[in-house]
Amino acid sequence: MVHLFVNGGALRGGGAHRYIEGCPFVGELRTAPHYRFVCVRNRFPALWPVSHGGAPIWGEVYDVPLDRLRDQFLPNESPELELGVIELEDGTSSLAMLLRRTERLPGKYEDITGYGGWRNYRDEVPPTSGKPSGRDGGR
Repeated sequence: MVHLFVNGGALRGGGAHRYIEGCPFVGELRTAPHYRFVCVRNRFPALWPVSHGGAPIWGEVYDVPLDRLRDQFLPNESPELELGVIELEDGTSSLAMLLRRTERLPGKYEDITGYGGWRNYRDEVPPTSGKPSGRDGGR
């Protein structure tokens, strides 16, 4: 089992939580301040590692079996995201979905770092479309 940090649809109550439902909940944590947070297609968030100008981003950590990560979680991810290792605020490491390197173009996505997390952002900026697009994305 590995720790998986989620910050979008896989949060408790989110549409993609079903892929990790039943996995042990480790806790609510924040990333180290080495990340920007962006909104992709007004549908899901993505962490963007940066060397300066980052902020801690809130999320949840779960203890997930590798086969479940491989067979259920990753196949349902959006193409803009890739699996990576992040640093949490307490100095420990966790797997997380990051904005794919080829997508990290300044100005391409709305920067929502100032909200500190996806739920805070969605509380103030609801989705513009009620239509789901096939993939759940944005864990």
